[in-house]
Amino acid sequence: MPTSRKKIGLAIVAAIPPGTTVWDTDLKGFCARRQRSSVVSYLLKVRINGRIRWYTIGRHGQPWTPDTARKQAQRLLADPTIADKASCDGPQSFAQAADAFLENHGPKLKSSTLRDYRNLVRLYLTPAFGKMTLGAITRADVRSAHVRWKDKPRTANLALAVMSKIMTWSEDQGYRSENSNPCRRVQRYKENKREHFLQASELGRLGQALDTAARENLASPFALAALLLLILTGARLSEILTLQWSHVDVDRRMLFLPDSKTGQKSITLNDASIEVLRSLPRFANNPYVIVGRHGEHMVNLQKPWHVVRKLAGLEHVRIHDLRHTFASVAVASGGSLPILGKQLGHGHPATTARYSHLADAPVQLLTQTTGRLLAEALKQRPN
Repeated sequence: MPTSRKKIGLAIVAAIPPGTTVWDTDLKGFCARRQRSSVVSYLLKVRINGRIRWYTIGRHGQPWTPDTARKQAQRLLADPTIADKASCDGPQSFAQAADAFLENHGPKLKSSTLRDYRNLVRLYLTPAFGKMTLGAITRADVRSAHVRWKDKPRTANLALAVMSKIMTWSEDQGYRSENSNPCRRVQRYKENKREHFLQASELGRLGQALDTAARENLASPFALAALLLLILTGARLSEILTLQWSHVDVDRRMLFLPDSKTGQKSITLNDASIEVLRSLPRFANNPYVIVGRHGEHMVNLQKPWHVVRKLAGLEHVRIHDLRHTFASVAVASGGSLPILGKQLGHGHPATTARYSHLADAPVQLLTQTTGRLLAEALKQRPN
């Protein structure tokens, strides 16, 4: 964050650019900071028992002006312990900081991401750090908690990632000293890869199970259509469940999604997926393709999926593995990784690269065919 040193006054406060801290030339440790918003906050940076402490005095405006904030900073410097009793707008505990983070940063997140953040804070972070003073949390504290969660390595890593975001946000707000994130250099656990690609025989069993479920009315036709669309398009579950007819352009063979995990996205349709879409009825009072109750979309596929995968003998397969299966078949059939990444809506090429080993299949087929032709030619003898 850019910094400068000036005598902090009303004119200086009004001219502070976003993302800038101005340190007062008259009082050491006293500063004014403007984050990304238009609000300026007054803060004090002090060293107590060898440790840097930040005190948020308050935001510019009643009652805080440069003069009143400077006087408050002088009182804090005279006796830093009174800061705990002083009136300030910054969180003192981690629990307070986490609540403030979710309230202020949460609207910028996808609803599903925010839900995951709240669960991780409630189930893991608050029990571990909730009562601790925000500025007192150390790397040793974080590492100790991360070790306690080792039985669930993926969850432990996710909790650590959310903890890191909260701490970085706290630094940006001036609630912790800059570059003090205690999550840095805490080593993540290696996670077991959970992708499963259905083989041809498994796909055959799955297709038969879908037919049986439809014939015996074991699941809603909309649920079965959703499962077929997941297999045939490689779309994410949320994208299919929230798909509206206004997003479907059969003539152009495309789905145009106004919002997805990675923003606006288009999905190319094939003949099989178009056939599924054409088989579904439309309702005047429900805009969704996968119809749920009371004019809404279906919200949960787990129950029908359990029925179908049990019929198919695929109890270990997750719904998300249908997306992996689409990707694996596409690459093994000769599809390029960049084109696949566009279809799947990956935000980063590295995400698609997990399927790179499957790209060897068409190369091996080509090499085998070429070798056979060459070997046969070598066996021929001139007359």
